[in-house]
Amino acid sequence: QEWEAMGVEQLRLSTVDLTGVPTLENLHKGVEFILRHRAHGNSVYVHCKAGRSRSATMVAAYLIQLHHWSPQEAIEAIARIRPHILIRHKQVQVLEKFHRNMITGRTA
Repeated sequence: QEWEAMGVEQLRLSTVDLTGVPTLENLHKGVEFILRHRAHGNSVYVHCKAGRSRSATMVAAYLIQLHHWSPQEAIEAIARIRPHILIRHKQVQVLEKFHRNMITGRTA
């Protein structure tokens, strides 16, 4: 509520901590949210509890969409800035599906 009072829009996408994998639908929702705010010149803060897996997976999806990168290219770009990220195999798999959908023009 404090954030809302300051005019900050939030998008909460529930994913289980540590072992959770964002759904393809949530990746698309998150990426659209980021793209919409960036298009208006706004900053976007993506976070999860540890900042290592779930948020990194969302940012990777955004980079895949924005730059048409492969999942590996996106993960490597994030790791150069935040070397402590830990994107697990199942998260990479959902990023690969997100990437395939982007290439074929599907959203979910």
